[in-house]
Amino acid sequence: MSRPTFLLMASLFAFGILLVGIGIGTLVSSRSIKKINQELTSSPSPSATVSGEIASGQIERTMVKRVIDGDTIELSDGRKVRYIGIDTPETVDPRRPVGCFGKEASEKNRELVLNKPVELEKDISETDKYQRLLRYVYVELEGKETMVNQYLVETGFATSDTFPPDVKYQEKFRQAETEARNKNLGLWGSCRLNSSSPVSVTSPVVKGVTSLPALIAPVPTVGQTTSVSETGCLIKGNISSTGKIYHLPGCGSYDKTVIDESSGEHWFCSEEEAQKAGWRKAKNC
Repeated sequence: MSRPTFLLMASLFAFGILLVGIGIGTLVSSRSIKKINQELTSSPSPSATVSGEIASGQIERTMVKRVIDGDTIELSDGRKVRYIGIDTPETVDPRRPVGCFGKEASEKNRELVLNKPVELEKDISETDKYQRLLRYVYVELEGKETMVNQYLVETGFATSDTFPPDVKYQEKFRQAETEARNKNLGLWGSCRLNSSSPVSVTSPVVKGVTSLPALIAPVPTVGQTTSVSETGCLIKGNISSTGKIYHLPGCGSYDKTVIDESSGEHWFCSEEEAQKAGWRKAKNC
């Protein structure tokens, strides 16, 4: 074999090996990319993970395995969730009596979410002082996505309860409460409300009895110094040395504030009503 022929064959052989190498490399690369894509597709998105904090407004999808009461649930992984912006009558606290309409609220919550997939939306805070997640909870109801927090208020199973900084939907909750109260829905038509606990309107009322303040709420007369509103409105409009101040349920001075209507103090059904009358919100609210 001549030298030129040998060189030509060697070059062709080397070129062939190069082509085979490129093909194998491309195949491996293709398989690697495919594997990565599969992993990304099968991995949960950040908003669907069940560990670690999520950002405000993000949605987490999970399941409810237990309903603790009207505004608290337990998730499939054991975490507990307290609904933001609302409050239902007490049923499980051993230090407090069962509140009027508490069992009904718990049952309604159970009907809405137990063993069902839900979506959780965070506001500002991650947890409360009991390490329960603070969330807005959504469930599919009659074919549409429904916020459970708002639904419980607008159907009279819960009241609006403001705890800054988690106030994203608070105005909606207040409006829902006003409508439910005006229609005497749920607890508004069945309970007499005071600062401690709603009580049944059929409960015996004995004037002067104070041994069970959370259970018995005597109906006051006009002009009487009271800690209970006869109208069911819960905002206390107090007049102090610093001016006209209103206190919401849950505020630092709410429980110890007593309203003297004969001196011009008032009960208000909404913050808007109080503000229009010249009252300002207490600083510890």
